[in-house]
Amino acid sequence: MCGITGLINFIGEPASQVILKKMTDVIAHRGPEGEGFYINDTAGLGHRRLKIIDLSPAGSQPMITRDKRYVISYNGEVYNFGQLRVELEALGHEFHSRSDTEVVLHGFAEWGIEVVHKLNGMFAFAILDNHEHILWLARDRYGVKPIYYYQDKRHFIFASEVKAILAHPGYQIGVDKEACLEYFTFQNNFTDRTLFKDIRLFPAGSFMRIDISQNPKITTEKFWDFSFAEPDSKISDQEYLEELDRLINQAVNRQLVSDVDVGAYLSGGMDSGTITALAARQLPYLKTFTCGFDMHSSSGIELTFDEREKAEMMSYQYKTEHYEIVLKAGDMERVMPKLAWHLEEPRLGQSYPNYYAAQLAGKFVKVVLSGGGGDEMFGGYPWRYYRAVINNNFEDYIDKYYQYWQRLIPNKEIQKVFQPIWTDVSHVWTRDIFRDVFINRSQVLDSPEDYIKHSLYFEARTFLHGLLVVEDKLSMAHSLETRVPFLDNDLVDFAMRLPASLILENLTTLTRMNENEIRSFEKYQAKTNDGKKILRKIMSQYIPKEITSATKQGFSAPDASWFKGDSIDYVNRVIMDKKAAMYDYLDCNSVQSLVNEHLHGERNRRLLIWSLLSFEWWLKTFLSQN
Repeated sequence: MCGITGLINFIGEPASQVILKKMTDVIAHRGPEGEGFYINDTAGLGHRRLKIIDLSPAGSQPMITRDKRYVISYNGEVYNFGQLRVELEALGHEFHSRSDTEVVLHGFAEWGIEVVHKLNGMFAFAILDNHEHILWLARDRYGVKPIYYYQDKRHFIFASEVKAILAHPGYQIGVDKEACLEYFTFQNNFTDRTLFKDIRLFPAGSFMRIDISQNPKITTEKFWDFSFAEPDSKISDQEYLEELDRLINQAVNRQLVSDVDVGAYLSGGMDSGTITALAARQLPYLKTFTCGFDMHSSSGIELTFDEREKAEMMSYQYKTEHYEIVLKAGDMERVMPKLAWHLEEPRLGQSYPNYYAAQLAGKFVKVVLSGGGGDEMFGGYPWRYYRAVINNNFEDYIDKYYQYWQRLIPNKEIQKVFQPIWTDVSHVWTRDIFRDVFINRSQVLDSPEDYIKHSLYFEARTFLHGLLVVEDKLSMAHSLETRVPFLDNDLVDFAMRLPASLILENLTTLTRMNENEIRSFEKYQAKTNDGKKILRKIMSQYIPKEITSATKQGFSAPDASWFKGDSIDYVNRVIMDKKAAMYDYLDCNSVQSLVNEHLHGERNRRLLIWSLLSFEWWLKTFLSQN
């Protein structure tokens, strides 16, 4: 697990190792155990190393083939590298390390970019072909490992993190106002835009070919995408259960490969409990980590947010070496400067507990297993899917689901809130951005099952991707590698072809429920909390029934209460300050009016408040010096 950087000068100017070193130095936290550089005329690659597999110098990067043709800078873990190595050795390849990096490099030498179809794991790599003068970039199926890039007529610059691109003198920092509008609609970016002007996030499941010349030709191609659909022919429920049992055990076992200690997050929920239960069967005294919350000033549904008791119960059952951290309201305020620097741009919900969880795990291990992806692969958010499960047509479905996913600022408020920059963003239609997620999907849907599968596709492409980007940044901030067994290729391929009837328990009856008649969200959610049916059933043999039958609980602090109580002074200092940097882009009166609705108990706007705090710290961190 590492950090990669690279640059190409299109104008014939030699690549500078001084610049390349500045780029790699700024992401040293991703790989504090080694650095390396490779330069060939106008192109250069940089690397920071975190030693996980093959701790010897033989695993150092950039790595070069014996004939000097191919050079790789690689970030990730390919869990089937052992099998691929045997296949390549049979084809005549000789290896000089035990690393998966060398397997990826030789795989590329043998199969070209088609090697990406053979890799089961998480990866982001750059491979320089010195004979053809081509640079290849690739990112894994799901986007576990990121690549950012910037290009103009003079340069092409890429890196694992944005801050490495900022270290290049060829980039002049600015704000992407369209991305800002997109973020404050969805609390995420569905396109490849970032808040940094002209810096793009390379799409998951894609590769890019860059001809290194003064007239560069750059092409990008998607090599994989999610394909949730009803199976063409069904097998018996028992066969589905047996196959899921085999695949989930296989996935966990594959991802235990390591030359350093492996731990696991243990939140108290089913996904992390599943991974911990299966890993503990292979690793005695597995280290586990839980982040809990001080609930003294919390109320209502938030009182269930602290899951330490369940985590401790599972730790006892699996005999793990267990560690906990307990967060209080003030911990958010303390961590915001560091969080903004490492996260680089806000995405999704309150991510600071993830930062503290990674900090805790990073004190004891270099690799941690996560339950990420379990919800998205097995239908963990049924109350979301049921909102748009009976529709007149595809456009009706888009309207319903889009309305739900306006997580921060609804359409009717957008023009008022973005008044300071409205002339620059008025052409942006966020419904079109939402609809374009399905651009390569069928728009002729005949059944509730079809709509369920489209919703699963949407959330895997957008929500899961955002979670993975956040997790990568916050774990690597502590030189920690996070692995996601639920995103094993074989397991994902199986999950995408599960019948909807094995995901949702009450699909037949609840699809006819009119949500508009439900006065209470809690009442609605209770009636639609039936997801992950098959996963709950198979895992009941490994984890306690009180976990498999429990109501879905996300990993979130009780911020709705804290923002009105313990943290209200902090919210007032940051958001109610009319001189705040955010008000160069957002209308002060409109924003403060929305926030006051939360502070006065009229609406729950905790996600908006968190996003405003994050946006302000992003501006202070990256734009204040300009």
